[in-house]
Amino acid sequence: MENIIHEGNYMINDLTNRKGELFPGTILDCKHENNNFYFYCDNNVILHIKALTDKIIRFRYAVDGDFPKDFSYALSDAYQPEKPTLEFKEKTDHFRITTNRIIITIWKENLSVRILDKSGTILIEDERGFHWEYDQTTGNDVVKISKKVQSGEHYYGLGDKAFNMNLRGRRVQNWGSDTYGYGKNSDPLYKNIPFYIGLHQKIAYGMFFDNSFRSYFDFAAERSNVTSYWAQGGEMNYYFIYGPELIEVTAQYTNLTGKPELPPLWALGYHQCKWSYYPEQKVKEIAANFRERQIPCDAIYLDIDYMEGFRCFTWSKDRFPDPKRMVQELAQDGFKTIVIIDPGIKIDKDYWVYQEGLANDYFCRRADGPLMKGSVWPGLCNFPDYTRPNVREWWAGLFKELIATGIKGVWNDMNEPAVFEQGTFPDDVRFDHDGHPCSHKKAHNIYGMQMARATYQGVKKYAYPNRPFTITRSGYSGVQRFAATWTGDNIASWEHMWLANIQCQRLSISGYSFAGSDIGGFIETPSGELYIRWLALGVFHPFCRTHSSGDHGEQEPWSFGDENTDLARKFIQLRYQLMPYMYTTFWQYTTFGTPMLKPLVYLDQYDSETYLRMAEFGLGDNLLVCPITQPEADGRWLYLPRGNWYYYWTDELVVGGKEVWAEAKLDRIPLYVQAGAVIPMYPIRQYVGEKAIEELTLHVYHKNGAHQSTLFEDAGDGYGYQNGECLVKKFATVGTTQSLNVQQTVSGNFIPTYHTCKIVLHGLPFEVTLTIIDDQALPLSEIIRDETQNTYTLIVNANFLSLTFR
Repeated sequence: MENIIHEGNYMINDLTNRKGELFPGTILDCKHENNNFYFYCDNNVILHIKALTDKIIRFRYAVDGDFPKDFSYALSDAYQPEKPTLEFKEKTDHFRITTNRIIITIWKENLSVRILDKSGTILIEDERGFHWEYDQTTGNDVVKISKKVQSGEHYYGLGDKAFNMNLRGRRVQNWGSDTYGYGKNSDPLYKNIPFYIGLHQKIAYGMFFDNSFRSYFDFAAERSNVTSYWAQGGEMNYYFIYGPELIEVTAQYTNLTGKPELPPLWALGYHQCKWSYYPEQKVKEIAANFRERQIPCDAIYLDIDYMEGFRCFTWSKDRFPDPKRMVQELAQDGFKTIVIIDPGIKIDKDYWVYQEGLANDYFCRRADGPLMKGSVWPGLCNFPDYTRPNVREWWAGLFKELIATGIKGVWNDMNEPAVFEQGTFPDDVRFDHDGHPCSHKKAHNIYGMQMARATYQGVKKYAYPNRPFTITRSGYSGVQRFAATWTGDNIASWEHMWLANIQCQRLSISGYSFAGSDIGGFIETPSGELYIRWLALGVFHPFCRTHSSGDHGEQEPWSFGDENTDLARKFIQLRYQLMPYMYTTFWQYTTFGTPMLKPLVYLDQYDSETYLRMAEFGLGDNLLVCPITQPEADGRWLYLPRGNWYYYWTDELVVGGKEVWAEAKLDRIPLYVQAGAVIPMYPIRQYVGEKAIEELTLHVYHKNGAHQSTLFEDAGDGYGYQNGECLVKKFATVGTTQSLNVQQTVSGNFIPTYHTCKIVLHGLPFEVTLTIIDDQALPLSEIIRDETQNTYTLIVNANFLSLTFR
């Protein structure tokens, strides 16, 4: 019980001493238990430091002498860290924790923290350090921390923020918001990913602030020498992640918060969506146009108008009288049908989903007990509390009939959560929070994630033995385990195409690679030129979907005239040719946590010229892409990372480490291949599974030196790959001015449908006079030279071990 004294006619309690900012006191005691370290201050502040690995350190602060029950939606149950090697010492004025990679100093006087690498370089250092302020209105502590900005420091990450790639000089916040028609520098947006990457002295580290309250990050905006972050409640609970490589930081964060499973291969195909395709005849007309025009497409989406009065899990009897038949007929032509599901459940006593939710008390309630009511598309609705396990189980079960109809994927929208006119739920709405009851202030930022989780669980259960496919608009750190995503309600403008490029890169380095944008823009109508330029970018994003608002005109690939239709077909076909490369990159992401899209700084953090650039990005190990985001351009200047690169369209060999001009009229996007790479390609198909792959093409790019490339293959669906029914092929190339050797090593027991590989050699600096395959010379007549392209082509057994050309 608080100490209470009387002063005149007033009662004064300890809360009066909690006005203003409060700071830790002096350390009185410490305890060390395995990889856990506890530091106790003279004013009841406790710092718990836990070394998860030699490079990942958790910092958790308590201000009232005890920690609440530890719980996080962000962390993956599958995460199994390697045990760190630790040394702990007490000095006169500080404590020191040392791992194999970093040194942590905790000062006794004020609990401030400094972290160095083993060479003595300061990685981060507290400025004011941890502090807090008591909010009498809510009863929460506003928890804060400030760090010194190191010399030349740069900042990246935080999900789909609509800012320049480098965040230095910015202040941003996390509060998932329905931001229709957002623009450059709009904030906050849909997602809440409180993870950033710092880079200075060419050394990278990461900071993950695991707090779901509304949070803020100030990257030297208010004070040029200070970076800080804070939240309007909860704990100061953050993870420091040491690189030193940028890609290592992202990979470790992704492993900590969870990697997705492999999607079905068709999910990497081209998708077509609109608000809305209806009735059935219109859907079939769109599908027929794709096949008649020979434009590849794997998925068609149904927006809210497929429902009966926008009631989730229903079908409009007039627009779709026999949905199962329609979906099956689309499937026969290779189309997978994706449907939208929102969280708002219409208040309707005759609606079975509402009846079940009401009868079982599955809906969110206000503080004093009434059900939370808000207007969205169906009108007045109640909203499930997805933070309750039994509600998630119920929600997952609702997908049984949809999946039985033949639906192959589900799209969650409006789950920030969004409510018309009022923005989101009132602060007093209550949530179970998996047994840790709380208000909307804490649950808001994780609501969309938990909806996506329940949807994923349902689709996965009923799609089995096939893999699930789900997408979500909103989410918190870790949501990548459950769904793909897109960048929300953008606009058909050149600026928004520019934004889409940066947002998808930023999501990727923030652990969320399976992302794309609404190609061409959701709002308003793009010109043919803008649509083609955007499509040329979108085919290199992991999630590739055109989506538009119906009241702004047509936006199918054939909507902009015959010439642009041909260009759209060309770029979508390129997407399908590169599918084995894209799928391999996705497998690397799901296996190692590495980002699929890599900003230029991720390709060479030792070159300071890359730090502020944002147009160029790497896809996987061996491709570099740079979109053209201005009208009437016939090319652009871009920066190539150090090394040698081939311009994809001409095979021109270009030396990197400098700006180069890429000639790229509307039929091209600046695209470069790293020298030494082996790029796998499939034949063009109208959809995944249309026909068996009879031959794999391997494009081999010469390099004076050594290089290694990877190819992953499996059945493209199902879970056989988890039991070794897959192939991991490694291609090691070694080139000189007079020779090229390609070695193939294979692991796994998957048997592909093809038996031969077409080898296409690019950039050979010599004329081939001898070809040796697995120690057997090949007659020169079997290798074909294209003098105009300076390429050589030959057909070999897919199981070759070694190819040598001289």
